[in-house]
Amino acid sequence: MNDQLITILRKAKLNFAILGGILLIAVVGKFVDPELTNRIFVTADQLVSELYLIFVAITLGAFIPNFKLVAFGAIGAFIGAAVLIHLGIFTYLTTEYLFAVLIVVLGFASIANLYRHYQEFRL
Repeated sequence: MNDQLITILRKAKLNFAILGGILLIAVVGKFVDPELTNRIFVTADQLVSELYLIFVAITLGAFIPNFKLVAFGAIGAFIGAAVLIHLGIFTYLTTEYLFAVLIVVLGFASIANLYRHYQEFRL
């Protein structure tokens, strides 16, 4: 294999883990609870048209050098908001909607960060 490709793959392990995790959630969810999985991914599909969310996700993935902060920060924000939903503080949100937002943000941020790694070697 090309040394540049190996270096990119080594640097982008977390990106591939996140994208693989989203794929794994989709596949396992179709067997465990297809209705819930379908609702979450339909909501995520609708969220892609919310351009401000996409711009924020791409900006996080492309311009923050330590991608672990982005990934674990998004997951931490999801957990914190999910707790607040269950405590009744966020009455207008659902955990399904929040999970769809997490999927969209992590997916686009991972792709943007992967592209940033690619651009480093292309120059």
